[in-house]
Amino acid sequence: MALYINWKLGAKYSCTQSSVVVISSPSAFEECFTTNDIIFANRPRFLVGKHLNYNSTTVGAAPYGPLWRNLRRVTALELFSTTRLNMFLCIREEEVKLLMKNLYQRSCQSFVKVEMKTRLSELSFNIIMRIVTGKRYFGDQVENNEQAKQFRDTMKEMFELSGASNPGDFLPILQWIDYQNIEKRMLKLQKSSDEVLHGLIDDCRNKCRHSNQEVAGRKTIIESLLSMQEVEPEFYTDEIIKGIILILLMGGTDTSAVTIEWSLSLLLNHPDVLTKARLELDNSIGQDRLVEESDLPNLTYIQAIVNETLRLFPAVPVLTPHESSAECYIGGYYVPSNTMLLVNAWAIHRDPELWDDPTSFKPERFEGLEADAYKLKLIPFGMGRRGCPGAVLANRVVALTLAALIQCFDWERVGQELVDMTEGSGLTMPKAKPLEAMFRASEKMIKILKEL
Repeated sequence: MALYINWKLGAKYSCTQSSVVVISSPSAFEECFTTNDIIFANRPRFLVGKHLNYNSTTVGAAPYGPLWRNLRRVTALELFSTTRLNMFLCIREEEVKLLMKNLYQRSCQSFVKVEMKTRLSELSFNIIMRIVTGKRYFGDQVENNEQAKQFRDTMKEMFELSGASNPGDFLPILQWIDYQNIEKRMLKLQKSSDEVLHGLIDDCRNKCRHSNQEVAGRKTIIESLLSMQEVEPEFYTDEIIKGIILILLMGGTDTSAVTIEWSLSLLLNHPDVLTKARLELDNSIGQDRLVEESDLPNLTYIQAIVNETLRLFPAVPVLTPHESSAECYIGGYYVPSNTMLLVNAWAIHRDPELWDDPTSFKPERFEGLEADAYKLKLIPFGMGRRGCPGAVLANRVVALTLAALIQCFDWERVGQELVDMTEGSGLTMPKAKPLEAMFRASEKMIKILKEL
């Protein structure tokens, strides 16, 4: 089903006419991102793109055209290719081990309470920051605490403002009066975030100069981008590099942490699923070593849990807006040019015509199925040209972390009541109440945990 909305502001204020199409069915979704994929490859010009995405020159906000195609090529080949993902494998596994070590140091023979949201956020941020800069910014082994604090504060505000719906994007009259001071806050944040990102680039440049080594021989994302800047300075400007870093941080951190938190919450409310997942780990890996990323293809039930979590609680319930560059038809309905397209992934994931018992947590529904069997029904990362390029990285981080948490620790709810699954608000869809759980080290894994 597609819902078409059209409104026109009074001539006293503006002659701008805005149209919106809301998609909530897989048939309409498929039509938009197959037949009409090029037409809907544009992005609306929002205030957040102008001020926080370097005048819409990041891969997430750029309009469809030569700039976006170049940025997409860079992300596909230099950031998320199989070669790149394998290059940073050790970082992902090391950070997961550090989380297990930290939790083990807090555990004892009896159950103790732990708040998971903060730890999972630190895990995902450290993974991305080590890939980007080679340094940790949370927890132990932080080189510059003041710089790390400034970075954390800036990123927190960036998530808050990027996730806030700006009424001025839909009613231009509100931009004239800067409703809720959103533009003023964005301008202030743009300055501070630019300073942080520029500092990351300068640190890398200085490090390379002082070590007297070629930038091309380095392995972090910034070092790789700087080496490309030497070859193509007219494209790889500092602003473009900062935009690439920003998108990695915004798209690759909070989404993974939120998904892991939802997964663990669901498992606590469904102990039978947790028991089945632990049995799969015992049978596939045993208790003589910690789960590794190379084990994931064999952990089909763990992957089914991740898929079911993404179905029920997608990190981005309404996908990033698209905009049509030409007129077209969807489901037989005429859609004019410059129409905003909103895809309600949350509704598609819970459609009773697509899913049996859609509101229930049933990972078994994904067992034995190839990815193509549900690619138009499970769409947490979008589809087509503007689909999320970091989907593979996100899936690896979520599945590996969840598997390690299940393998290493016994988990229980804080009380008899079920974990509160109320959804909060934000750029991603967090839990309204951060997850607190009771845990203890699994007796069979204590020897391995002591060696971490």
